[in-house]
Amino acid sequence: MRLSKLLFRTFLFLLPPALLATAYLYLYPLVKQCGFPTPPTTGQPAPFRLLALADPQLEGDTSLPDPNDAVLPHLEKFWKDIEKGADFGTLKEDGRRLFVEDIPRAFQTYRKRLDLWGNDLYLAHVYRSMQWFAEPTHVAVLGDLLGSQWIGDEEFTSRSERFWGRVFKGGEKVPEGIMDKEGVHKEVLGRDKSWRNRIIAVAGNHDVGYAGDLDEHRVRRFEDAFGKVNWEVRFNLDDSDFVTASNDSGSIRPSLRLVVLNSMNLDEPAKHQILQEEGLNYLNQKFYWELPPSDTATILLTHIPLYKEEDVCVDGPFFDYFPDHHGGGIKEQNHLSYGVSERILEGIMGPERSRKGIILNGHDHEGCQSYHSKPREMDLDAMTDGSPPVEDKWEAVKYSEAGPRIADSSLMGLREVTVRSMMGSFDGNAGLLSAWWDSQAKEWKFEYSHCICGVQHIWWAVHVFDIIVLAIGWLALSEAIVEDLLKSSKSVSREKKTA
Repeated sequence: MRLSKLLFRTFLFLLPPALLATAYLYLYPLVKQCGFPTPPTTGQPAPFRLLALADPQLEGDTSLPDPNDAVLPHLEKFWKDIEKGADFGTLKEDGRRLFVEDIPRAFQTYRKRLDLWGNDLYLAHVYRSMQWFAEPTHVAVLGDLLGSQWIGDEEFTSRSERFWGRVFKGGEKVPEGIMDKEGVHKEVLGRDKSWRNRIIAVAGNHDVGYAGDLDEHRVRRFEDAFGKVNWEVRFNLDDSDFVTASNDSGSIRPSLRLVVLNSMNLDEPAKHQILQEEGLNYLNQKFYWELPPSDTATILLTHIPLYKEEDVCVDGPFFDYFPDHHGGGIKEQNHLSYGVSERILEGIMGPERSRKGIILNGHDHEGCQSYHSKPREMDLDAMTDGSPPVEDKWEAVKYSEAGPRIADSSLMGLREVTVRSMMGSFDGNAGLLSAWWDSQAKEWKFEYSHCICGVQHIWWAVHVFDIIVLAIGWLALSEAIVEDLLKSSKSVSREKKTA
């Protein structure tokens, strides 16, 4: 059998699975029927649809050798020693170190570069696929955009450029005017289509550090590249999107406020007290000093999850601190403290303890959904011996087990979604949050779902398989051309001999 026929048959055999695998990879949201939850009463897309992505953690070149260093330094030394007439022992040692040290190190360097490049494209594939199929109205990345807060400014700039130029290509930073701290930007929900391409960036520990190492410089460079760490935008519903109702104060005009909160230095001890005070003042301002109308619901976007007991999520409560000679500040934390968490929950619920809201964060790469609840009123019957009443504490349970608590009108509560990481080792997850105004219940409703692409090895395997199949097809075509040329050449030679 001619080699070209064997190659061509191999190509035809491998082509269908290659096409199927490629189609699945690039159409996985369609295949899995991923989509934003829809309001049950209308079946139409919700007016607010947030694509929530968490913890991409772009790595960089800090683990690679200096690009100015020689790739194979002992090869250069080997030739220089030959020119100098070095003895056999010296040349043998140069050769040994070339094969034992230089070549393995060079291989690891280029493998790491390829891995970084492929990881960027994988993350970009997740973002692009969900943008195309799910059609979000807004996009947020919930912290840890980059892989380390300890990197220098040059490396920070390099990773930031990869974030905007490769991973979230086509995405835009939210305009400064919208994030202006002097006032709350308000607009009609859905009127400005630019939000679909804007990236709402939340600061994480790998972006600015924990309370023990967060400083002004890290915050400033993050804000220069991605936007402010604390800001709010408020969306009003268009008249056509709801049925106007009346109450004692007049007509109801529902609004949705999106609050971005830097939770990295809300707990103590902090390295910079002034920055911590600014963060706490912002929290108080948004949830206690500036009380929005009762028909306004809150979507809080932050990075560190709220406090919860062991076994509610994968990460349990944990705090670690720098030694005293390094300032003694917080070095690492899994959750916010109970006190800060309580402050956030009470603030979102409002003084009447009935406001609607939802909290989205990252940090716990495995992801988790929980429900925080407590009695609306203090239990006066619990008083004994004339002691004052003790107010019940917030308690968190898995959201899948929270049905009775949600249905209990004597309890107030909030849903918290810790979005699973979009990194390849966590399946390239994307969160899908829908929000809509229920005109019958006269309140905002929230629903959340998610969509996974699959581990990064699938992305690599499909593309490598495609390259192999295309290479076999190209070889089959090339071999067929060569065989035809050889056949024609032999035919001409025989004709000449016959003549």
